[in-house]
Amino acid sequence: MSFISLPLHALNKPQRRAVIAVWLGWGFDIFDALLLNFVAPNAIPTLLGLEIGSAAAKAATAQWTGILTALLLVGWAIGGVLFGHLADRIGRRRALLLTIAVYALGTGASACSPNLAMLIVFRLIASLGLGGEFSTGATLVAETVPESRRLIAGAFLQTASPLGLILASLTTWLIAGVWMADAPTLSWRFVLGAGVLPILLVMLLRARADAPDREPTSTRPLRIALKRLFTPGLRAATFSAIAMSILALFTWWSCNAFLPTIGAGLGARAATAAGLTGAAAVSLAESWKASITLWFNLGGMVGALLTVPAARRLGRRGMFALYYAVGALSLLLAFGIAWSPTVTLHLTFLVGLSVFGVFGAFTYYLPELFPADVRGLGAGFAYNIGRLGAALGPFAVGAYTAHQADTTTGAMHALTALVALPVIAICVTPFIVETKNRPPLRVDTADPQP
Repeated sequence: MSFISLPLHALNKPQRRAVIAVWLGWGFDIFDALLLNFVAPNAIPTLLGLEIGSAAAKAATAQWTGILTALLLVGWAIGGVLFGHLADRIGRRRALLLTIAVYALGTGASACSPNLAMLIVFRLIASLGLGGEFSTGATLVAETVPESRRLIAGAFLQTASPLGLILASLTTWLIAGVWMADAPTLSWRFVLGAGVLPILLVMLLRARADAPDREPTSTRPLRIALKRLFTPGLRAATFSAIAMSILALFTWWSCNAFLPTIGAGLGARAATAAGLTGAAAVSLAESWKASITLWFNLGGMVGALLTVPAARRLGRRGMFALYYAVGALSLLLAFGIAWSPTVTLHLTFLVGLSVFGVFGAFTYYLPELFPADVRGLGAGFAYNIGRLGAALGPFAVGAYTAHQADTTTGAMHALTALVALPVIAICVTPFIVETKNRPPLRVDTADPQP
């Protein structure tokens, strides 16, 4: 399967460093960003003074998981635009290092939150740094790796995201489900604290990652650079990037934010059926939470790599249409039919294959749309406008789920309704810009008038 290989020996030393550094950074960033979703059933009731596992705690967890995820996406969007522009001005590598410093501060502080209000503040700080990762990392690799390797390098980067999620689920299971299963009011703080540890390795690697010779590429103020994205030559590209980003991110975040809730609920049902109580029941619920996330992320990893042959054969439009069609079908199959818990668990692989896998294309499609002088800003702006739109998804799913008698069933009903989004995306894809075999866009040194 040569199409899913990225022979690093074919790259020179700076190129290998850039790919490995960004790959590790993305994985650890996703690991860090989503740890809170895994510990929310323990963290939120503890900070609100509610009994863990009670009906009030489950309703509050569903509602605040949606709110916190929505706020994370808003901060992520703001950080993505700011750091994307900063990367065009000061260089990709320096901007990447700065994102790590910001989210490291937010992550470390989140583990020490005395109340829910301070947790929100710390998560917003972390989200600003997390937001810069996509645009700066994708642009760094797109400008460092030779064109013949760029497509597979972009898809390879996206495999770090499901691995980061798998690491988050396993970390939560080990700490909250095994080592500290009898201390749920405290274990979540250690889980969040674990998010700080990989940052030291990433900072070391990125400090040695060589940046492209042609950076920085822009000295424009942010206001003028944003105007450039909406000039006649780039307007279609900008709207294409925004449309694909909103629809994909809305679906993914709505699914991913509540898969731990569904997994824990299915695990709790299994524990009740087996007559388990106490730490044994907690451990089983945590293992189900890890399992459902594992299947989803394994699907995402495979799907990300398969975007490469799909994009080569079908073009970018055809590839997106195929993934959205499979996404609609998989959401209906996994959450719209009353299967046994084990079948539902395994069907999340198909959801990950499509809903998560499609992001393997964004790492090369978005940089392809823009010329070098606004590539970091263009990719960051479009993708993070998508995050702003996506913030409505977890908020709506959380609000709906919180008012259902059974939060597990309610979350599954809400995710079934998401099928409308990939259907809309299928209708939109014929109108997006096709970048297959298109020559690179030239840098335009003329600024639009303010």
